[in-house]
Amino acid sequence: MCGIFGAFRWDGGRVSGGSSMAKALRHRGPDAEGMHEGPGILLGNTRLSILDLTEASNQPLYSEDGDLVVVQNGEIYNYIELRETLRQAGYRFRTQGDTEVLLHGFDHWGPDVVHRLNGMFAFAVYRISTQTLWLFRDRLGVKPLYLAGNEESGTLWFGSEIKAILTNGRRYAPDISSLAKFFALNYIPAPATIFQGIHHLMPGCRAKIDRTGDVKIDRYWDLNSVSPDKAMSPGDVHAGLIRILDDATRIRMRSDAAFGAFLSGGLDSASVVGMMSLYQNAPIRTYSIGFEDPRFDETYWARRVAARFGSYHQVQIMEPDLETLWPQMIWNCDQPHGDISFVPTGQISALASQEVRMVLTGDGGDELFGGYEKYLQVFPGGKTDQLAPDWESAFARGSGLLEGSQPEWLLAGDLAAAFAEDDPYSALTRPMEAASHQDPINRVLLAETLTLLPGNNLVKPDRMAMAHGLEVRSPFLDYRMAEFAFQVPGALKLSGGRTKAVYKDAMLPLLGQEIVERRKQMFTVPVGEWFRQALASYCQSCLLDGRLEARNLFTGEGLRRLVGEHLSGHANHTRQLRALIATELWFRRFEDLENTPAERTEMA
Repeated sequence: MCGIFGAFRWDGGRVSGGSSMAKALRHRGPDAEGMHEGPGILLGNTRLSILDLTEASNQPLYSEDGDLVVVQNGEIYNYIELRETLRQAGYRFRTQGDTEVLLHGFDHWGPDVVHRLNGMFAFAVYRISTQTLWLFRDRLGVKPLYLAGNEESGTLWFGSEIKAILTNGRRYAPDISSLAKFFALNYIPAPATIFQGIHHLMPGCRAKIDRTGDVKIDRYWDLNSVSPDKAMSPGDVHAGLIRILDDATRIRMRSDAAFGAFLSGGLDSASVVGMMSLYQNAPIRTYSIGFEDPRFDETYWARRVAARFGSYHQVQIMEPDLETLWPQMIWNCDQPHGDISFVPTGQISALASQEVRMVLTGDGGDELFGGYEKYLQVFPGGKTDQLAPDWESAFARGSGLLEGSQPEWLLAGDLAAAFAEDDPYSALTRPMEAASHQDPINRVLLAETLTLLPGNNLVKPDRMAMAHGLEVRSPFLDYRMAEFAFQVPGALKLSGGRTKAVYKDAMLPLLGQEIVERRKQMFTVPVGEWFRQALASYCQSCLLDGRLEARNLFTGEGLRRLVGEHLSGHANHTRQLRALIATELWFRRFEDLENTPAERTEMA
């Protein structure tokens, strides 16, 4: 796990600013950093050592003839098998890491090497003789890669985080259309970002840049190409799910550094810890975060799972110190996110990083197998025969952020216009409409896998763990699991009105009835209660001191109404207040400091 950065100049001139980009990403790779600089090209890496802890695997890596240069962020889990294939083809290896597999693999297979990779990755390969740069992002978007610029502007910049690009001294204004999407969905869906001119390379895509033309992007993997197997039985699902989860967990335990697992006590993390226990004799180190409020606290269940599998378990109780933690979270993410669970993820990452360099998690299971209660609100009892016309749009709006008439009395100016005119829900509705070969349940799950996961749920573990120099791996995000999940008919996932029905049944022998059938708790912070208590003045100061209203994006009356109704207990506006505070904190951190590189890329 690392950070990568770089730039490509079409005129072949010198690229400056590499040291500033490296500094902006040092938290992602505190162990080493390196750069390749040449005519019109800069490639850089900040390294977190997980595989091959020696200096031999410091990046960039070069081919034996010096023509190929590679930098990587992520891990290639099947690197051992690929290394053996390449050895048989005549390649010699100087390291025991996975990045050298990318180097020789690209030399051997060209850009189609990406089809052979099982991993989470964003990597860059530059061929000096042809002055050609290739950029790759993993299939499900576990690892980030941002791009800015084109042939017309003269330079393409890229980085694992937006803050690396912001060091180039250029002005990137707020994108109000992206902010409208945020207030529709509670996250900004890729490829958009909050900055005009900065975009996310989409999951499953690669980009080619050379002196002869602009950036050429193509998709090398498409989850929408998978079709359901209507003849699949529950027994078939059980066998396939266990087989893939077992192998996906096994290869994600390949590490030369100490590792453990996040354990919430929920089904997904418990399944991963259970699978890990099959491959490790010593106790697994597991970590969880808890809350004093029992409605939000899962530590009892985490301890139950830890006891079942004999893990060495540590718990930290989170205090309502959001005045410090929330601005830090926004800086880590570079963008506003309305999901407050980013904060406890950062806290548990800080706890784990004191002992280990890598953890396994259960991320992805809910989207693939139907783990959220909201799915049963659309498909009561797991049935799909009572869907109204335009139900896809109804789902997007029903699971979104602003409710009812709120956009009309809360939003103002350019933001109100963008919300009304730009169809801010389309990033979620389009994938549902495009998956006509899937049943309605799988159409919803596919859309959330393609949109919610890379837009929000995978941002959380990447940014919050990497802020503490910790790598996160999830077996459910193995591309084989994703492809298998969308061969499973949706009816089996919500059978009998149970979330994750067929998955729960598959896990019964490993986890037992008590863990499998307990009611799901959302991993979140009781911030709505804190707004009425310890954080009441903080909420008011963020939203009602005049600065947010002066941005001409929200009405003062609407802001006062939301805060007043919530703090008085007359309504629950927790989600809307979280999003508004996140937005104001982003403006204060990234826009109100005059956009100097140091101010925008270093945490105060």
